[in-house]
Amino acid sequence: MNHPAFPAHAPLAVQTRGELVESVHYGSLIALAANGDKMLTRGEPGAAIYPRSALKPLFAVAMLRAGLDLPADQLALAAASHSGAAVHQDLAAKILADAGLEPTALRNSTDLPYGPAERSAWIHAGHGPSQLAQNCSGKHAAMLATCVINGWDTESYLHRDHPLPTLIRKVVAELTAEQPTATSTDGCGTEVFALSLTGMARSFATLTTAAEGTAEARVAAAMRAHPVLVAGTGRDVTALMEAVPGLLAKDGFEGIQLIALADGASVALKISDGGDRARMPAAVSALLDLGVDPAALEPFNNLPVLGGGQPVGILHGFPAA
Repeated sequence: MNHPAFPAHAPLAVQTRGELVESVHYGSLIALAANGDKMLTRGEPGAAIYPRSALKPLFAVAMLRAGLDLPADQLALAAASHSGAAVHQDLAAKILADAGLEPTALRNSTDLPYGPAERSAWIHAGHGPSQLAQNCSGKHAAMLATCVINGWDTESYLHRDHPLPTLIRKVVAELTAEQPTATSTDGCGTEVFALSLTGMARSFATLTTAAEGTAEARVAAAMRAHPVLVAGTGRDVTALMEAVPGLLAKDGFEGIQLIALADGASVALKISDGGDRARMPAAVSALLDLGVDPAALEPFNNLPVLGGGQPVGILHGFPAA
């Protein structure tokens, strides 16, 4: 099978065990200063990648522009890859109910809760995979509510030529200042766009610096006000937003991490093999270059590698912070 040329990825994170380097995680990364200048690049941040769930805040902007009006907690859930806790599922169900819809209207894939603790509790309670439990149910509930407000068909809201995906495609291109080079289907069933890390970093900077009252500013404010709804208890994205005032963060499957600071400085990265464990340590090295307090970032880097239950190495961003 022929593949496109591989991006020129570079080392982003390193794991040691004892005296040896045990694993090296490659990928691409860009950090933009508050004025938009490139502060740091590694690998090939201009290469096309699928940002996966990191696109959700941009989707939420499009929905607000289409007339959706949600309270901050529900808006945060619309931009979330939530853990599937009761509060997440209940809020998704409320978005639907307020629009006069039942959970049966959802067209996202079914799944167990994403969070390990939430999944275990769900299974022990006798539940199986469901659309509400799936980590994208907030986004899909908001998409359906947007359709109801505009009188758009709710059965076909995932179809490419439906008015909502058409609008989302336009808004994503505007916020990233890029036209997608390819499209495919994300795990939950929505369209996903091939964009560069540079464009995604630019879009997140726009969210955190937008004028008060705009759709962009409302999405960023909702996510920062409700970080537990954006991910969940014990999730690193939630913990990072709680640790650094004004920081906006969103992860995505296959090793994607987007971060923007209150002043508009931003970081976007992709771990080349899709592995999740290197995502946050790699981001920390860039955040340090942007001047974020090292003490606030320490829990997300220099992670212990265990042997016999005792630390014998570390996983850290490259180069070591």
